Amino acid sequence: MMQNALLGYQDLIETIMATLDARDSYTASHSERVSDTTEWICEMLHLPKNTSEMIHIAAHVHDIGKIGVPDHVLLKSSTLTDLEWHLMKKHSETGYQILSKVAGLDKIALIVRHHHERWDGKGYPLGLAGKDIPIGSRIIALADSIDAMLSDRNYREAMSLTQCKSEIERNSGVMFDPVITRILLDNWPGFV
Repeated sequence: MMQNALLGYQDLIETIMATLDARDSYTASHSERVSDTTEWICEMLHLPKNTSEMIHIAAHVHDIGKIGVPDHVLLKSSTLTDLEWHLMKKHSETGYQILSKVAGLDKIALIVRHHHERWDGKGYPLGLAGKDIPIGSRIIALADSIDAMLSDRNYREAMSLTQCKSEIERNSGVMFDPVITRILLDNWPGFV
């Protein structure tokens, strides 16, 4: 049932991604990479197919809320100020507001809303911790961080795979779900 309903949103999701790509090509490419990594992690976790598909779709649109971030912040080529960072952090809540208006996307909207929560409760927008964070959000948080670490930014170079792996290990149980992190690290050669 869920699978058929989600497939019906394929055109909507492709339109959303095209909109993001037109505004900021990095965001759309990033979402594609995050969704690929998310799909792989779901496979390693042996999640049910409909759950994996829902999380995969949420990963595609996890940054939809960036449509509400002003250009001078979204496209800035240097480190954000505190005020700019505050504006950027609103994107997960904005994404939730956008997606929750579409009947049938309520679970995806919640995953998007919480993809910047941290295992230790120091994330945003609500400061959820541990298993209070939806599993899809926990998976996307890890995939999102991996892509950010492995991508060049205007203000810094990409990390090496070794540095990225070390950061993931260091943040297991802090930023990231330790079980999901362990499964990723145990399968790191397959990911790479």
